[in-house]
Amino acid sequence: MPDGTGQVTTHGGGRLSGLGVSQGRAAGPLVRMAEPPRLPGPRPVTDPDAEAAAVVKALEAVTADLTRRAAAARSPAPAPVETAGGTTGDGARAGTADDTDDTDVAARAGAEAAEILEALAMIADDPMLREEAESRARGGQDAAHALDAAFTGHRETLAALGGYLAERAADLDDLRHRAVAAVLGLPMPGLPAPGHPYVLAAADLSPADTAGLGPDVLALVTERGGPTSHTAILARARGLPAVVACPAIADVPDGTLVGVDGATGEVTVGLTREQAAEVVARDREERARLAASAGPGRTADGHPVRLLLNVGSAADLRPGAEGVGLFRTEFLFLGRRQPPSRQEQVTAYAEVFGRAGGPVIVRTLDAGTDKPLPFLGLPEEPNPALGVRGLRVDRVRPGVLDDQLAAIAEAARATGADVRVMAPMVTTVAEAAGFAARARAAGLARAGVMVEVPAAALRAAALLREVDFLSVGTNDLAQYAFAADRQHPGLADLLDPRQPALLELVGMCARAGREAGKQVGVCGEAAGDPAVAPLLVGLGVTSLSMAPSCVPLVREALAGLTLAECEERAAAALG
Repeated sequence: MPDGTGQVTTHGGGRLSGLGVSQGRAAGPLVRMAEPPRLPGPRPVTDPDAEAAAVVKALEAVTADLTRRAAAARSPAPAPVETAGGTTGDGARAGTADDTDDTDVAARAGAEAAEILEALAMIADDPMLREEAESRARGGQDAAHALDAAFTGHRETLAALGGYLAERAADLDDLRHRAVAAVLGLPMPGLPAPGHPYVLAAADLSPADTAGLGPDVLALVTERGGPTSHTAILARARGLPAVVACPAIADVPDGTLVGVDGATGEVTVGLTREQAAEVVARDREERARLAASAGPGRTADGHPVRLLLNVGSAADLRPGAEGVGLFRTEFLFLGRRQPPSRQEQVTAYAEVFGRAGGPVIVRTLDAGTDKPLPFLGLPEEPNPALGVRGLRVDRVRPGVLDDQLAAIAEAARATGADVRVMAPMVTTVAEAAGFAARARAAGLARAGVMVEVPAAALRAAALLREVDFLSVGTNDLAQYAFAADRQHPGLADLLDPRQPALLELVGMCARAGREAGKQVGVCGEAAGDPAVAPLLVGLGVTSLSMAPSCVPLVREALAGLTLAECEERAAAALG
């Protein structure tokens, strides 16, 4: 607790509503994220060189801290047990799930966290940022203000660009706070360490903070954020209950016992110890039941629905999976000034292919002006989400796709795995045909495309005359169908996967697949939502690909309904 007494507050009850972004229940004392350091007033500078040296030292300290945390994330400690009241005992979120599963989850989350922390360390070590801050210090600003000005300038540039680049501006805020704290000799801001399990509350969480979550964090509640934020993605990877877009959490005093339901988005404030213990027990029972489930996905009457994994590397794989529905290859390219070599790609792909335990669908590089990679050298755009991204990068850098397809084919031959490739952000039939031809020329027999824009869904039948399968990316498809920025917290209702217009587009793809006798899956976040998965199956989707932690819930949801019941629910959802 913030007061250091270990006491909790149980009065001031009520229910708050937010957006549930990671399933599960937890209960515990609320602890708020510490505020960033306050910038003192400017001070006279008598030795500009000393100020410049302090700037460099602070940035080096931030880089070193993030690098150290990345290394620690790759070797996560086993999750401890905890109670709702904050004393040692059985865990609210760890429950009684199999220990091996917990270790796997920790390893996967650790790998993803390490990648984020390493990317942030690279930003803090950016020579341009350092040179600007040094220049300001040598020009007469004290070190703290030189750093603040340098980060502010970079932030304003990114924020003005909007979309994904604007999201990166929040990363710079976090790095600025760390650098200013370092130069002022203050502790690095970040996660609290109350010495007991707790529910973490914050205005928002930076990628570094989310990536550095320890096993003492029972659940997350943030005032801002959306379903595709770093907080949501990493919480799901860890199996950590999370609620975002809950502004009223700011008014809940530290130490208050709260219950968090990551499925409904409800936060119950002012629990008694007995009520908190009930939340712990219910979560434990549910996790035990889910941990006992196994086998392929199917409805209650035996209709098969393949449940696949979304992975970024071999560390994300889980034993017993039916295969990989989305292998995000961009993690191999992040933060590089030169693309990975052919052999480096072959090695990374082969590791996943050899351990997947089923077919692997590889998504070719999904980057562009919305997700800039230094080696691509793409110019900035005013509307990057509508610009050169996904397969469109091939228009300006065709060698990248051909090299990747060749590496994927070589890894497939080496492992003998069932490997398929698909291109992101395909819009026209010509693009689909061109991609399929180049994939087959590289030696990859089965090629598909992602349906992420309404134009592709409308032409699904024509696309399937050129490719072997479709995979619907519901996150982007919703963004473009509703003209709603995925990062905008005020538009979350438009991005709800149960929106009839979005379901209609998915249904169009599924019908085209049935008529063509070809597979149509969903690999967006909707596939891992147990409330939405039956609707997708009812529309005719043949496979669902999701974060590993979502598989048991989706398997159970499908097993409780017949195919006819799924179809009835889908029809009702369409209205």
